Amino acid sequence: MKVPFVTFKPLEKELDTELRGAFERVYENSWYIEGEEGKKFEEEFAAYCGVKHCIGCGNGLDALFLILKASGIGEGDEVIVPSDTFIATALAVSRTGAKPVMVEPHLLTYNLNADKIEEKITERTKAVMAVHLYGQPADMDAICEVARLHHLRVFEDAAQAHGALYKGKRVGGLADAAGFSFYPGKNLGALGDAGCVTTDDDELAAKVRVLSNYGSDYKYHHIYQGYNTRLDELQAAFLRAKLPTLDKVNEDRRSTARKYLEGIRNPKLILPYVDWDLYTPVWHIFAIRTSERDELIAYLKEKDIQTNIHYPIAMHNQQAYQELGIAKGSLPICEEISDTEVSLPMYYGMQEETDYVIQALNDWC
Repeated sequence: MKVPFVTFKPLEKELDTELRGAFERVYENSWYIEGEEGKKFEEEFAAYCGVKHCIGCGNGLDALFLILKASGIGEGDEVIVPSDTFIATALAVSRTGAKPVMVEPHLLTYNLNADKIEEKITERTKAVMAVHLYGQPADMDAICEVARLHHLRVFEDAAQAHGALYKGKRVGGLADAAGFSFYPGKNLGALGDAGCVTTDDDELAAKVRVLSNYGSDYKYHHIYQGYNTRLDELQAAFLRAKLPTLDKVNEDRRSTARKYLEGIRNPKLILPYVDWDLYTPVWHIFAIRTSERDELIAYLKEKDIQTNIHYPIAMHNQQAYQELGIAKGSLPICEEISDTEVSLPMYYGMQEETDYVIQALNDWC
């Protein structure tokens, strides 16, 4: 059996009529930027996340950048970020002129460790950017408690966690603002690049919207030196077609994750940890760990099972961030995760494929 790491076909087949209808609707209207589709998606996604505002933009990186920029963060400032994440989290900080300060994750959850934040806070620290990595929410109460003590703002990088719950509340409304990516591979994915900002902060929302549209509050009137990063009508229409299915998609992924967690019994493999009383993950990535990663990947490849690694080079070891002067070995937990993580196939519609992966993993010796 051939098992891809990810495929969009099962969901796209189910939503074929809706997706084609979304395209036709936009095409017939001949309105492609800042139209009704974008407005309606913003309203619908804000309601889904339980927040007052959703502002569409071009991609997830832009969403994080706009949050930081609208919050006044810039040259000379510092923003705390988890060391174990995709580089976009840090790039958003760097793009403002501020410095990303990397903090170790929990080895169990891979998310930002609130206990390690305080030691990295300086007089220049302005905010904490928490990432809900792999679709499991970060421990936002603990993170926000530390931030409040030091008068810091807290933002969510929710790019991998659409619909995830923390103590019964959806991500996107757990802090001052959140940035989402709708890259096609996300649990809620467009058919191209797209993103958004969610927040309950009226002032922040208004500034994000203006900054995203050339700094213009109305046509040809510019109050900031802004940017061009807007959610186009076609992607908004596709997202509107998919949003009603998001909870079903997430539950399907949870079902696959439960099968993995209950079925994988190989002692050479470390499985994800979840406190089910506090978290309801959406399993954007199902990440396991092993000290024999190369051997496992080669073995699964022979079985026609595709895998991935998130992320093979720790962010502080990337050439792009050598300027920070963080020596290899300085963030050992992050590096251990980077050296041992393997992502298993995870997508909507997995059935017998899940059983095949489990059997292969248990047979590996």
